[in-house]
Amino acid sequence: MATHHVPAAPGTATQVLSRDTPPVLRIEPGDRVVVESLDAWGHLERQGSPGAVTPYRFEHRRGHALTGPIEVAGAMPGDVLSVRFKTLETAEWGWTAAGRRDDAFMRSMGLEGTDPAWLLWELDSGAGTGTNQYGHVVRLAPFLGVVGLPPIEPGEHSTTPPRTQGGGNIDCRELTAGSTLFLPVTVPGALLHLGDGHAAQGDGEVGGTAIECGMTTTLTVDVARDAPLGSIHAVTPTSRITFGFDADLNRATAEALGAMLTWLQHLHGVERKVALALASSVVDLRVTQIANQTWGVHAVLAIDAVGQG
Repeated sequence: MATHHVPAAPGTATQVLSRDTPPVLRIEPGDRVVVESLDAWGHLERQGSPGAVTPYRFEHRRGHALTGPIEVAGAMPGDVLSVRFKTLETAEWGWTAAGRRDDAFMRSMGLEGTDPAWLLWELDSGAGTGTNQYGHVVRLAPFLGVVGLPPIEPGEHSTTPPRTQGGGNIDCRELTAGSTLFLPVTVPGALLHLGDGHAAQGDGEVGGTAIECGMTTTLTVDVARDAPLGSIHAVTPTSRITFGFDADLNRATAEALGAMLTWLQHLHGVERKVALALASSVVDLRVTQIANQTWGVHAVLAIDAVGQG
C-alpha cells in the first residue's frame, strides 16, 4: 500500500464536478492518500474579523473549492468505491454564516430584511473544541462535506446538490474518522473529489453552513468487492447508514429508507415487509441537510441494534 500526498494548491483545485477534468493523482486500489483542502469558499488567508473578505482560490466562485480529482486505477462503472477516513485534522480557524439568502424559508422564521450573521471560530484540534467571538465553545467532530464522483454526463456540473449517483455534497455529520463511505462508481477511474471541511455541524445544517474550515484528511481508497448495497451507504464505528437525495423530502426519505430495508433483508434474511416492521423499531431517520437545493435524508441503524435469540 502506497501513501500519496495531495496539497491544496492551484494545480490540484477545482470548483466543478466533471468527468473531463484531468486527474491530479492516480492511485492503486487500497492506497492511502493525505489530502489537503481549503474551506468551501477557498479562503487563502484567515479572516481578520467575522465575515471579512480575504483572497479566494478562485476569483469567480462557482462552487466548493475542492481538491482532485483522484483517479483510482481500474475502477469502472458498476464497481463500488470505498473511502475510509482515518484522520481528519481541521485548520486553526473556521467560519459560519446564516441568513445570507432572502427566501421563503428564511422569511418563515421571521428573518426577512435582516443582515447575515457571521461567526468566526478559533479551532483547537488538540483540545477538540472551537470557540467563536461570543465565547461560545463547541465540541469538534470534523468531516468532509463533499466526497464525490462526477456525474456520468460530460460537461461541468455544480458541486452544490448531492446526487444519488456519485454523491458529492452529502454533508453527513456521521462521516467522521473511522467511517467508510461507499460510492457507486460513475465514470472510469472514479475521479474522486474531496473538500468542504466541517469542524462541526448539526443534522440539517440549518443555517446553510457548518463550521467551514480547511482540512487535512488521511483516507484509504479501495474498490469494494462485497458491498452490501449498490447505492450510496456508509459504515461508522457505531452504525450502518443509507442515504436519500431529492428536492422532495418524501422522496428523499423513501430512498434512504428503501435502501436500509434492502440492507436489513441482506443482514437478516427476511422479506421486505418484515424488514419494514423491524426498521420501525430500530432505524432512525435524520434530515442530513436542507442547505443544498436537494434535501438529504439518512437512515441510521446501530450496528448492535438487532441481535439473534
